[in-house]
Amino acid sequence: MAQADEILMGEALAEARAAGEAGEVPIGAVAVMGGEIAARGQNRVLRDCDPTAHAEMVALRAAAQDVGNYRLTDCELYVTLEPCAMCAGAMIHARLGRLVYAAADPKAGAAGSVLEVLNHPRLNHIMAVTAGILADESADLLRAFFRERR
Repeated sequence: MAQADEILMGEALAEARAAGEAGEVPIGAVAVMGGEIAARGQNRVLRDCDPTAHAEMVALRAAAQDVGNYRLTDCELYVTLEPCAMCAGAMIHARLGRLVYAAADPKAGAAGSVLEVLNHPRLNHIMAVTAGILADESADLLRAFFRERR
């Protein structure tokens, strides 16, 4: 599974690079069902003038449209940065099967870095979470983006 996780995270990183080239914070995501990519997402908050257009949200919306159901129990989401509270909440509501993320987010991460939204004992959904897949590549991409902006 680790090799497949790296390949799929590589696809999410490609989305992140495309977002960065478009002037967005370089975060990307892919939604996978049955081992196949069902949807792709990248940060689009500036292009869409939408504060909810995080890469995860874009991919989750597209995956739900693809399967015709907002419940994504058989879906794995690969994202290049630990989700924020908004995205983690959407994953819970979608009943996401599994989350795989690359780099931790020490400023806004809601999978344990700052908040523990995912798999909180008082919430009604538990999902598998795998962290750290291609974390260095993702962190390097983000650092380079922000270094160029300063």
